[in-house]
Amino acid sequence: MSQRLKLEVKALNAAEGQDLVILVSDRLALPSAAENAAGRSAQALLARAAAAERYKGKAYAGLTLPAPEAASYERLIVVGIGDADKIDELDFVKLGGAIAGRLGAGRTADIILALPTGPIAAEHGAELALGLKLRSYAFDRYKTKSKDKDEAGPIAVTLRSDDPAGLKKALKAADAVAAGVVLARDLVNEPPNVLYPEEFADRAAKLKKLDVEIEILDEKDLKKIGMRALLGVGQGSRRESRVAIMRWNGAGKDEQPVAFVGKGVTFDTGGISLKPGAGMEDMKGDMAGAACVVGLMHALAARKAKVNAIGVIGLVENMPDGNAQRPGDIVTSLSGQTIEIINTDAEGRLVLADVLWYTQERFKPRFMINLATLTGAILVALAQENAGLFTNSDELAHRLTAAGLATGETVWRMPLGKAYDKMIDSKFADMKNSAGRYAGSITAAQFLQRHVNDTPWAHLDIAGTGMGAKDSEINRSWGPGWGVRLLDRLVADHYES
Repeated sequence: MSQRLKLEVKALNAAEGQDLVILVSDRLALPSAAENAAGRSAQALLARAAAAERYKGKAYAGLTLPAPEAASYERLIVVGIGDADKIDELDFVKLGGAIAGRLGAGRTADIILALPTGPIAAEHGAELALGLKLRSYAFDRYKTKSKDKDEAGPIAVTLRSDDPAGLKKALKAADAVAAGVVLARDLVNEPPNVLYPEEFADRAAKLKKLDVEIEILDEKDLKKIGMRALLGVGQGSRRESRVAIMRWNGAGKDEQPVAFVGKGVTFDTGGISLKPGAGMEDMKGDMAGAACVVGLMHALAARKAKVNAIGVIGLVENMPDGNAQRPGDIVTSLSGQTIEIINTDAEGRLVLADVLWYTQERFKPRFMINLATLTGAILVALAQENAGLFTNSDELAHRLTAAGLATGETVWRMPLGKAYDKMIDSKFADMKNSAGRYAGSITAAQFLQRHVNDTPWAHLDIAGTGMGAKDSEINRSWGPGWGVRLLDRLVADHYES
């Protein structure tokens, strides 16, 4: 990947870069802190240009102007915040992204961290920097004709703050979260011939450098443990399955951990229940849940979060060879419950069933949250606007919803119930892995719930948010790294000692 951004922090004084970036409200008045850097004629220049371009200073809207005569910089870039009295934390992240979208490769820029109402606080400046970094991301590892961009060099940005020391401190946590999101994006964007289960596990193991404890279970280990549901999914592939366990110990030894579980199907053909060919290339992203868990563990460790956290990811490839699992097969999961395979393309829940049971039994966590690109049905219900949230805990539901609103990675709670659970009863086994077309996301969640006992648990169906992302102020990547910021915020707000 490429992240074309260099960032430094300096005090509010004369600008030194080619571009000067200033935030304006819908009143189009330059903040007083920016007047010296911009020059006396900048306000009049902005007024004339805004009138000509019908620029209103709406949130995230930008306007690029040639610098006033005799200015030390070349371009004046103004970015709107809308109503200055209504700006919130999430706006600063988006503003950072909007600014990054206005800067060109190889440019140098100064951003004045001030609003018409006064200086921008350090923590909000860090959020703006997070937006800059996320928007600057590009996955171009396999492009061979990008020399022009490479030769132009990165964007060099100086954040001008009235509290540079405080901003530098706040940036440490934001940098950790940005790195976690970038790691998750890289994993989702990788082609499936490069990122298969063993390679994915090796990349997770690189978190050792951040003092994350790593344990990789190979097929021999998984057979010994009894993860037959997970192994059944991968038995049609020449690539061996893996489970990767990551442990961050940031609190006391006796502190009960929190746990995050990810579906990591590195490529999903559907198996014998083969998917249509159109769009199948997108199934490299069927491991976005596992990617999020790895990115989250990176973020927690990099910012030295005061929490004990467990990340467990089930890594398989679902292929249709002569050894592949068939519709009609019956497997026994790690829980001891039997599962009739109705559709081999309902494979993610089989992987998660074993990994969830293993996680609750071994680690006895305070809660488990799993993430999975599990069902197309969640796209029908929620499009790409929200992840589907299913949970047995009202507390987790409320906290995840709040974290989603704070980060923009929003969730919408969906129902669970006995009537839906009955739909996955099987004539031949304890349950079946698919109940058919109706309530597809709900019955998948009911299947998972049968493997968590009474542990507080939440399932996030991220089929609409984890891959194939829409463009936004902070993302231009097919793989958005969705969920890292959401879950880091959840931990920071409620679970750090």
